[in-house]
Amino acid sequence: MSEKNIKTANPENSKGLETDKDADGNSDSTAEAEVTPTEEGPATFDKAIEGAGFGIFNLMLLIVSIPAQSAAIFESSSMSYILPIAECDLRLTLEDKGVLNAVAYAGMTISAIAWGYLADTKGRKKILYWGYLIDAVCVFGSALSQNFSMLVMFKFLGGLVVNGPAAVLFTYLTEMHGPKHRSSVLMIVGMVTSTATVSLPLLAWGIFPRDWDFEFWGLQVRSWQIYLFVLGIPSLISGLIFCSMPESPRFLMAQGRNEEALQAFKQIYHVNTRKPKDSYPIKALIQEAPNRKAGQNEVIYTIEEKSGEVPTKRQSRTLAESLRAGLQQMKPLARKPLLGLAICCYVMQFGIFLGMNTIRLWLPQLFASMAEYEALHAGDGLDASMCTILEFSVNRTAETALNYADACSEPKVISMDMYLNNIIVSATGFVGYFFAGGIVRALGPKRMMTYGLFLSGTFGLMLYFSVSSLMTLIVSATFLTITGIAVSSLLGAVVALFPTQLRTVVVAIAMMCGRFGALSGNLLFPVFVQIGCLPPFIMVSSVLILSGILSIFLPDPAKATFS
Repeated sequence: MSEKNIKTANPENSKGLETDKDADGNSDSTAEAEVTPTEEGPATFDKAIEGAGFGIFNLMLLIVSIPAQSAAIFESSSMSYILPIAECDLRLTLEDKGVLNAVAYAGMTISAIAWGYLADTKGRKKILYWGYLIDAVCVFGSALSQNFSMLVMFKFLGGLVVNGPAAVLFTYLTEMHGPKHRSSVLMIVGMVTSTATVSLPLLAWGIFPRDWDFEFWGLQVRSWQIYLFVLGIPSLISGLIFCSMPESPRFLMAQGRNEEALQAFKQIYHVNTRKPKDSYPIKALIQEAPNRKAGQNEVIYTIEEKSGEVPTKRQSRTLAESLRAGLQQMKPLARKPLLGLAICCYVMQFGIFLGMNTIRLWLPQLFASMAEYEALHAGDGLDASMCTILEFSVNRTAETALNYADACSEPKVISMDMYLNNIIVSATGFVGYFFAGGIVRALGPKRMMTYGLFLSGTFGLMLYFSVSSLMTLIVSATFLTITGIAVSSLLGAVVALFPTQLRTVVVAIAMMCGRFGALSGNLLFPVFVQIGCLPPFIMVSSVLILSGILSIFLPDPAKATFS
């Protein structure tokens, strides 16, 4: 590299260009850069992405986020819908059902840190297309599973794999938009999440009642396996589309690869405006990694003067060096005042996910048992109280395991009420999402979180006192909607209460604790159910009320002093 290709930004012009960034390199700044993005001066990321415009490329990005986000929801929630159908085919016990609900979360919990490292070193694009393509293989493998062990293995691998691209998707979307559009984009992704949740019972309604059983290469394929195969299609589509998407220019700039970042900006500009790439107004980018040596033929702007040496290899950190740097960055979390605050958030996330996902993932089984019980006792005038249904479900599952020939002599027929009830619960959460923003603005984030958690705990315990299928439907739908809003409030508080450079790692650890909570709840639920009717609801209610008590001691996010 010749010296003319190594340019230095004037320190005076560069003043104010350094923006607050998350640990993953996201810019949180909404301020305009002081340097005008022209051929004479380098531009910041926010100026460069603004110059690329907003149009067809962004629309394409939002469209691809629909199957991508759906894939993550399907991976973590699909098992709950096949449990009533696959009970005889897989000879499931109550504990087996708990394992199937929990195993994807086990994979997600284990892989969280590794995926974070890979995303920050290998790039967003590679994680997205490889992650979704491999996840598609795992889902298709689960669709061909012939026994419980095989299904558990593929679901664990699916959770292990999908955790990476699912987390990187949010980062990628924010890094492809300027400050003006980021919040709107994340709101749309939230709507996609709710839509995917509603689509699960709709797909089950469309597939399970069909007599589509057949044999394929010596493998028995049944309706629930076709259901799983259909749920794998979004992963495949997402992986193929992301192969043709550009790498995140935000990531490239953070890595010191400004020439590649500029090409990415030009591609976005070309698609959005239909103008030639050469007409892109930004000609140079500010260098955000001043100590990183440039690759050959790469034009870099840096705040420091650099020598004219041509490096033979780009500098990169080893895994050990990255871990040391990460631990160094996390040191403030091990000291006051952040230590107590972080532990409080982690315990709350554990409790909320335990309560919410335990009920959410066991509801399809409960509704199926409720529909079966009401069909058997249609003329008896007996009420389908929660305790009656739980006892009935435990006995039917035990009968299937002990007397398989008689219990499974005929195909399982699931009442339409089971699908309808699950659709209503999911749709209630979808509708609640639209009102969440207004409620949070009216009450404030802290009060919304505290009130929501106490209400969730109350409704969780009310399920025990349910005396009919209608009351179970109303209470469970209300419970899941309020708890979902509380989760969003907590994650919003985490972002506001911690310094910028620690936000990403705190959110990552909080999500890991949450998934461990979901794992724990789904493993404990069948154990408590066999002890008695009350213990599982005491478990759910107590962890949510504990989270509500802890939320009282959190500072008000609206008055946070960190930046």
